[in-house]
Amino acid sequence: MTPAAAGLRAPRRRALAVSRALAAVAGLAVLVLVALASGKFPVPVADVFAILVARLLGTAHFETTPGDATAQVVVLQVRLPRVAAALVVGAALSSAGATYQGLFRNPLVSPDILGVSAGAGLGAVLGIYLALPVPAIQAMAFAGGLGAVAAVYAVGALVRRHDPVLTLVLAGVAVGAVLGSAISLLKVLADPYNQLPAITYWLLGSLASVTAGDVLAILPAVLLGLLPLVLLRWRMNLMSLGEEEARALGVETRWLRPLFIAAATLVTAAAVSVTGVIGWIGLIVPHVARGLVGPDFRRLLPASALLGAGYLVAVDLAARTIAPIEVPLGILTALVGAPFFLWLLAAGRRGWA
Repeated sequence: MTPAAAGLRAPRRRALAVSRALAAVAGLAVLVLVALASGKFPVPVADVFAILVARLLGTAHFETTPGDATAQVVVLQVRLPRVAAALVVGAALSSAGATYQGLFRNPLVSPDILGVSAGAGLGAVLGIYLALPVPAIQAMAFAGGLGAVAAVYAVGALVRRHDPVLTLVLAGVAVGAVLGSAISLLKVLADPYNQLPAITYWLLGSLASVTAGDVLAILPAVLLGLLPLVLLRWRMNLMSLGEEEARALGVETRWLRPLFIAAATLVTAAAVSVTGVIGWIGLIVPHVARGLVGPDFRRLLPASALLGAGYLVAVDLAARTIAPIEVPLGILTALVGAPFFLWLLAAGRRGWA
Protein backbone atom coordinates (compact mmCIF):
# COMPACT_ATOMS: atom_id res chain seq x y z
CA MET A 1 0.00 0.00 0.00
CA THR A 2 1.35 3.42 -0.93
CA PRO A 3 1.62 6.19 1.69
CA ALA A 4 -1.00 8.18 -0.19
CA ALA A 5 -3.48 5.32 -0.09
CA ALA A 6 -2.80 4.77 3.58
CA GLY A 7 -3.38 8.48 4.22
CA LEU A 8 -6.76 8.28 2.50
CA ARG A 9 -7.83 5.21 4.47
CA ALA A 10 -6.98 6.67 7.87
CA PRO A 11 -9.73 9.36 7.81
CA ARG A 12 -12.20 6.73 6.59
CA ARG A 13 -11.34 4.47 9.48
CA ARG A 14 -11.73 7.33 11.93
CA ALA A 15 -15.07 8.31 10.41
CA LEU A 16 -16.24 4.70 10.60
CA ALA A 17 -15.17 4.44 14.24
CA VAL A 18 -17.00 7.67 15.08
CA SER A 19 -20.17 6.51 13.32
CA ARG A 20 -20.09 3.20 15.18
CA ALA A 21 -19.60 4.97 18.50
CA LEU A 22 -22.54 7.28 17.81
CA ALA A 23 -24.70 4.31 16.82
CA ALA A 24 -23.78 2.53 20.06
CA VAL A 25 -24.62 5.60 22.14
CA ALA A 26 -27.94 5.97 20.32
CA GLY A 27 -28.74 2.31 20.95
CA LEU A 28 -27.94 2.74 24.63
CA ALA A 29 -30.24 5.78 24.80
CA VAL A 30 -33.09 3.78 23.25
CA LEU A 31 -32.47 0.97 25.74
CA VAL A 32 -32.62 3.44 28.63
CA LEU A 33 -35.95 4.80 27.39
CA VAL A 34 -37.36 1.29 27.10
CA ALA A 35 -36.15 0.45 30.61
CA LEU A 36 -37.77 3.58 32.01
CA ALA A 37 -41.03 2.78 30.23
CA SER A 38 -41.25 -0.91 31.14
CA GLY A 39 -42.37 -2.52 34.39
CA LYS A 40 -45.43 -3.32 36.46
CA PHE A 41 -46.70 0.19 35.68
CA PRO A 42 -46.01 0.68 31.96
CA VAL A 43 -45.49 4.21 30.67
CA PRO A 44 -45.46 5.06 26.95
CA VAL A 45 -41.98 5.80 25.64
CA ALA A 46 -43.14 9.15 24.27
CA ASP A 47 -44.36 10.13 27.74
CA VAL A 48 -41.06 9.02 29.29
CA PHE A 49 -39.16 11.17 26.84
CA ALA A 50 -41.42 14.14 27.57
CA ILE A 51 -41.02 13.69 31.33
CA LEU A 52 -37.23 13.60 31.04
CA VAL A 53 -37.12 16.66 28.80
CA ALA A 54 -39.40 18.56 31.16
CA ARG A 55 -37.18 17.58 34.10
CA LEU A 56 -34.06 18.75 32.28
CA LEU A 57 -35.68 22.02 31.35
CA GLY A 58 -37.03 22.51 34.87
CA THR A 59 -40.63 22.78 33.70
CA ALA A 60 -43.76 20.97 34.87
CA HIS A 61 -45.21 18.12 32.84
CA PHE A 62 -48.52 16.32 33.05
CA GLU A 63 -50.48 18.34 35.58
CA THR A 64 -53.98 17.29 34.58
CA THR A 65 -54.76 13.79 35.85
CA PRO A 66 -53.61 11.66 38.80
CA GLY A 67 -52.35 9.01 36.38
CA ASP A 68 -49.99 11.50 34.79
CA ALA A 69 -48.59 12.45 38.19
CA THR A 70 -48.10 8.76 38.98
CA ALA A 71 -46.18 8.31 35.73
CA GLN A 72 -43.80 11.10 36.74
CA VAL A 73 -43.20 9.54 40.15
CA VAL A 74 -42.60 6.08 38.66
CA VAL A 75 -40.20 7.35 36.00
CA LEU A 76 -38.26 9.94 38.00
CA GLN A 77 -38.23 8.53 41.52
CA VAL A 78 -38.47 4.76 41.06
CA ARG A 79 -36.95 3.76 37.73
CA LEU A 80 -34.52 6.55 36.90
CA PRO A 81 -32.26 5.98 39.96
CA ARG A 82 -31.92 2.25 39.31
CA VAL A 83 -31.35 2.74 35.58
CA ALA A 84 -28.69 5.34 36.37
CA ALA A 85 -27.15 2.91 38.87
CA ALA A 86 -27.17 0.17 36.23
CA LEU A 87 -25.35 2.47 33.80
CA VAL A 88 -22.70 3.46 36.35
CA VAL A 89 -22.18 0.00 37.86
CA GLY A 90 -22.18 -1.80 34.51
CA ALA A 91 -19.62 0.60 33.07
CA ALA A 92 -17.51 0.40 36.24
CA LEU A 93 -17.39 -3.40 36.46
CA SER A 94 -16.71 -3.81 32.75
CA SER A 95 -13.92 -1.23 32.77
CA ALA A 96 -12.36 -2.89 35.82
CA GLY A 97 -12.61 -6.28 34.13
CA ALA A 98 -10.88 -5.04 30.99
CA THR A 99 -8.15 -3.51 33.14
CA TYR A 100 -7.54 -6.65 35.18
CA GLN A 101 -7.49 -8.85 32.07
CA GLY A 102 -4.93 -6.64 30.38
CA LEU A 103 -2.85 -6.17 33.49
CA PHE A 104 -2.65 -9.87 34.36
CA ARG A 105 -2.51 -10.95 30.70
CA ASN A 106 -5.27 -13.48 31.35
CA PRO A 107 -8.70 -13.50 29.65
CA LEU A 108 -10.18 -15.46 32.57
CA VAL A 109 -9.52 -12.68 35.08
CA SER A 110 -12.46 -10.72 36.49
CA PRO A 111 -12.76 -7.84 38.99
CA ASP A 112 -13.02 -10.24 41.93
CA ILE A 113 -9.69 -11.97 41.18
CA LEU A 114 -7.95 -10.02 43.99
CA GLY A 115 -10.73 -10.57 46.50
CA VAL A 116 -12.46 -7.21 46.14
CA SER A 117 -15.94 -8.76 45.82
CA ALA A 118 -15.31 -11.15 48.71
CA GLY A 119 -14.02 -8.29 50.86
CA ALA A 120 -17.01 -6.10 50.02
CA GLY A 121 -19.30 -9.04 50.69
CA LEU A 122 -17.76 -9.66 54.10
CA GLY A 123 -18.07 -5.98 55.01
CA ALA A 124 -21.74 -5.88 54.01
CA VAL A 125 -22.57 -9.19 55.67
CA LEU A 126 -20.91 -8.01 58.88
CA GLY A 127 -22.92 -4.79 58.72
CA ILE A 128 -26.17 -6.72 58.26
CA TYR A 129 -25.23 -9.09 61.07
CA LEU A 130 -24.62 -6.11 63.39
CA ALA A 131 -27.99 -4.59 62.31
CA LEU A 132 -26.36 -1.39 61.08
CA PRO A 133 -28.22 1.15 58.92
CA VAL A 134 -27.96 0.91 55.14
CA PRO A 135 -25.38 3.72 54.69
CA ALA A 136 -23.12 2.04 57.25
CA ILE A 137 -23.49 -1.31 55.47
CA GLN A 138 -22.51 0.30 52.18
CA ALA A 139 -19.52 2.01 53.81
CA MET A 140 -18.38 -1.29 55.33
CA ALA A 141 -18.71 -3.00 51.96
CA PHE A 142 -16.63 -0.31 50.31
CA ALA A 143 -13.97 -0.49 53.01
CA GLY A 144 -14.00 -4.29 52.91
CA GLY A 145 -13.30 -4.36 49.19
CA LEU A 146 -10.39 -1.96 49.47
CA GLY A 147 -9.04 -3.75 52.54
CA ALA A 148 -9.10 -7.14 50.81
CA VAL A 149 -7.01 -5.91 47.89
CA ALA A 150 -4.64 -4.15 50.29
CA ALA A 151 -4.16 -7.48 52.10
CA VAL A 152 -3.53 -9.26 48.80
CA TYR A 153 -0.96 -6.68 47.78
CA ALA A 154 0.73 -6.90 51.20
CA VAL A 155 1.05 -10.67 50.80
CA GLY A 156 2.42 -10.21 47.31
CA ALA A 157 4.99 -7.71 48.55
CA LEU A 158 6.29 -10.26 51.07
CA VAL A 159 6.85 -12.87 48.35
CA ARG A 160 9.45 -11.38 46.01
CA ARG A 161 11.03 -14.53 44.63
CA HIS A 162 8.31 -15.27 42.09
CA ASP A 163 6.60 -13.51 39.21
CA PRO A 164 4.67 -10.55 40.71
CA VAL A 165 1.59 -11.10 38.56
CA LEU A 166 1.34 -14.79 39.47
CA THR A 167 1.96 -13.96 43.12
CA LEU A 168 -0.91 -11.48 43.20
CA VAL A 169 -3.30 -13.92 41.56
CA LEU A 170 -2.44 -16.72 43.97
CA ALA A 171 -2.62 -14.37 46.95
CA GLY A 172 -6.01 -13.17 45.73
CA VAL A 173 -7.30 -16.74 45.55
CA ALA A 174 -6.09 -17.46 49.09
CA VAL A 175 -7.42 -14.25 50.63
CA GLY A 176 -10.71 -14.68 48.79
CA ALA A 177 -11.08 -18.18 50.22
CA VAL A 178 -10.50 -16.89 53.75
CA LEU A 179 -13.01 -14.09 53.28
CA GLY A 180 -15.52 -16.51 51.79
CA SER A 181 -15.23 -18.77 54.83
CA ALA A 182 -15.83 -15.77 57.10
CA ILE A 183 -18.97 -14.93 55.13
CA SER A 184 -20.18 -18.52 55.51
CA LEU A 185 -19.57 -18.37 59.25
CA LEU A 186 -21.62 -15.19 59.59
CA LYS A 187 -24.43 -16.77 57.56
CA VAL A 188 -24.49 -19.67 60.00
CA LEU A 189 -24.58 -17.32 62.99
CA ALA A 190 -27.14 -14.92 61.52
CA ASP A 191 -30.82 -14.85 62.44
CA PRO A 192 -32.46 -17.21 59.90
CA TYR A 193 -35.69 -15.18 59.80
CA ASN A 194 -34.43 -11.60 59.46
CA GLN A 195 -30.70 -11.37 58.81
CA LEU A 196 -30.05 -14.43 56.64
CA PRO A 197 -32.53 -13.51 53.86
CA ALA A 198 -31.05 -10.00 53.70
CA ILE A 199 -27.53 -11.42 53.55
CA THR A 200 -28.42 -13.90 50.82
CA TYR A 201 -30.22 -11.28 48.76
CA TRP A 202 -27.31 -8.84 49.04
CA LEU A 203 -24.78 -11.47 47.98
CA LEU A 204 -26.83 -12.17 44.85
CA GLY A 205 -26.91 -8.49 43.82
CA SER A 206 -29.86 -6.21 43.18
CA LEU A 207 -30.73 -2.66 42.19
CA ALA A 208 -34.15 -2.72 43.83
CA SER A 209 -33.23 -0.55 46.80
CA VAL A 210 -30.81 1.83 45.05
CA THR A 211 -31.67 5.50 45.42
CA ALA A 212 -30.49 8.63 43.67
CA GLY A 213 -28.40 9.39 46.75
CA ASP A 214 -26.60 6.06 46.38
CA VAL A 215 -25.71 6.83 42.77
CA LEU A 216 -24.40 10.27 43.69
CA ALA A 217 -22.43 8.75 46.58
CA ILE A 218 -20.49 6.26 44.43
CA LEU A 219 -20.12 8.47 41.37
CA PRO A 220 -17.05 10.42 42.63
CA ALA A 221 -15.22 7.18 43.49
CA VAL A 222 -16.06 5.65 40.11
CA LEU A 223 -14.91 8.74 38.22
CA LEU A 224 -11.76 8.96 40.33
CA GLY A 225 -10.94 5.34 39.54
CA LEU A 226 -11.68 5.68 35.83
CA LEU A 227 -9.59 8.84 35.46
CA PRO A 228 -6.12 7.20 35.55
CA LEU A 229 -7.38 4.34 33.38
CA VAL A 230 -8.44 6.83 30.73
CA LEU A 231 -5.36 9.06 30.97
CA LEU A 232 -2.91 6.14 30.94
CA ARG A 233 -4.85 3.78 28.68
CA TRP A 234 -2.08 3.64 26.07
CA ARG A 235 0.35 2.33 28.69
CA MET A 236 -1.88 -0.65 29.35
CA ASN A 237 -0.99 -1.93 25.88
CA LEU A 238 2.65 -2.03 26.99
CA MET A 239 1.82 -3.54 30.37
CA SER A 240 0.01 -6.40 28.65
CA LEU A 241 3.25 -7.38 26.90
CA GLY A 242 4.78 -8.61 30.15
CA GLU A 243 7.03 -7.34 32.91
CA GLU A 244 10.39 -7.41 31.10
CA GLU A 245 9.03 -6.22 27.75
CA ALA A 246 7.23 -3.27 29.36
CA ARG A 247 10.36 -2.20 31.23
CA ALA A 248 12.41 -2.51 28.07
CA LEU A 249 10.02 -0.07 26.39
CA GLY A 250 10.42 2.45 29.20
CA VAL A 251 7.36 1.70 31.35
CA GLU A 252 7.94 1.95 35.09
CA THR A 253 5.90 -1.09 36.14
CA ARG A 254 6.73 -0.75 39.85
CA TRP A 255 4.38 2.20 40.26
CA LEU A 256 2.15 1.75 37.22
CA ARG A 257 0.84 -1.71 38.19
CA PRO A 258 -0.21 -0.61 41.70
CA LEU A 259 -1.87 2.45 40.18
CA PHE A 260 -3.93 0.39 37.75
CA ILE A 261 -4.86 -2.11 40.46
CA ALA A 262 -5.86 0.65 42.87
CA ALA A 263 -7.98 2.39 40.23
CA ALA A 264 -9.78 -0.79 39.15
CA THR A 265 -10.28 -1.82 42.78
CA LEU A 266 -11.72 1.57 43.72
CA VAL A 267 -14.19 1.36 40.84
CA THR A 268 -15.23 -2.19 41.71
CA ALA A 269 -15.57 -1.57 45.44
CA ALA A 270 -17.71 1.50 44.87
CA ALA A 271 -20.02 -0.39 42.52
CA VAL A 272 -20.37 -3.48 44.71
CA SER A 273 -20.99 -1.42 47.84
CA VAL A 274 -24.47 -0.34 46.66
CA THR A 275 -25.59 -3.21 44.43
CA GLY A 276 -24.15 -6.30 46.06
CA VAL A 277 -22.06 -8.89 44.27
CA ILE A 278 -22.91 -9.04 40.55
CA GLY A 279 -20.77 -11.59 38.79
CA TRP A 280 -19.79 -12.26 35.18
CA ILE A 281 -20.09 -8.69 33.90
CA GLY A 282 -16.40 -7.90 34.32
CA LEU A 283 -15.51 -11.23 32.71
CA ILE A 284 -17.88 -11.45 29.75
CA VAL A 285 -18.27 -7.86 28.55
CA PRO A 286 -14.53 -7.18 27.94
CA HIS A 287 -14.44 -10.34 25.80
CA VAL A 288 -17.30 -9.05 23.66
CA ALA A 289 -15.72 -5.61 23.41
CA ARG A 290 -12.38 -7.16 22.45
CA GLY A 291 -14.07 -9.10 19.68
CA LEU A 292 -15.68 -5.91 18.35
CA VAL A 293 -12.86 -3.33 18.60
CA GLY A 294 -9.73 -5.41 19.10
CA PRO A 295 -7.26 -5.64 21.98
CA ASP A 296 -6.05 -2.02 21.84
CA PHE A 297 -6.88 -0.72 25.32
CA ARG A 298 -7.46 2.80 23.98
CA ARG A 299 -10.56 1.49 22.21
CA LEU A 300 -11.25 -1.47 24.49
CA LEU A 301 -11.83 0.63 27.62
CA PRO A 302 -14.62 2.88 26.26
CA ALA A 303 -16.17 -0.03 24.37
CA SER A 304 -16.25 -2.15 27.53
CA ALA A 305 -17.77 0.68 29.55
CA LEU A 306 -20.48 1.31 26.96
CA LEU A 307 -21.35 -2.36 26.51
CA GLY A 308 -21.29 -3.00 30.25
CA ALA A 309 -23.66 -0.14 30.93
CA GLY A 310 -26.14 -1.37 28.33
CA TYR A 311 -25.82 -4.98 29.43
CA LEU A 312 -26.63 -4.27 33.07
CA VAL A 313 -29.58 -2.05 32.10
CA ALA A 314 -30.95 -4.92 30.00
CA VAL A 315 -30.36 -7.50 32.74
CA ASP A 316 -32.02 -5.29 35.35
CA LEU A 317 -34.97 -4.77 33.02
CA ALA A 318 -35.34 -8.53 32.70
CA ALA A 319 -34.94 -9.00 36.46
CA ARG A 320 -38.00 -6.89 37.22
CA THR A 321 -40.24 -7.97 34.32
CA ILE A 322 -39.78 -11.70 33.62
CA ALA A 323 -41.35 -12.94 36.87
CA PRO A 324 -44.00 -11.83 39.38
CA ILE A 325 -41.21 -11.17 41.89
CA GLU A 326 -37.88 -9.49 41.20
CA VAL A 327 -35.07 -11.89 40.33
CA PRO A 328 -31.62 -11.12 41.83
CA LEU A 329 -29.18 -9.88 39.24
CA GLY A 330 -26.48 -12.40 40.13
CA ILE A 331 -28.76 -15.25 39.07
CA LEU A 332 -29.48 -13.76 35.65
CA THR A 333 -25.89 -12.72 34.95
CA ALA A 334 -24.74 -16.27 35.73
CA LEU A 335 -27.49 -17.85 33.61
CA VAL A 336 -26.60 -15.61 30.67
CA GLY A 337 -22.88 -15.29 31.27
CA ALA A 338 -21.82 -18.92 31.65
CA PRO A 339 -23.33 -20.24 28.37
CA PHE A 340 -22.25 -17.10 26.54
CA PHE A 341 -18.72 -17.53 27.85
CA LEU A 342 -18.65 -21.10 26.52
CA TRP A 343 -19.83 -19.79 23.15
CA LEU A 344 -17.07 -17.19 23.20
CA LEU A 345 -14.49 -19.88 23.87
CA ALA A 346 -15.76 -21.85 20.88
CA ALA A 347 -15.90 -18.75 18.69
CA GLY A 348 -12.37 -17.84 19.77
CA ARG A 349 -11.04 -20.65 17.61
CA ARG A 350 -12.28 -18.70 14.64
CA GLY A 351 -10.67 -15.47 15.81
CA TRP A 352 -13.49 -13.98 17.87
CA ALA A 353 -11.81 -13.90 21.30
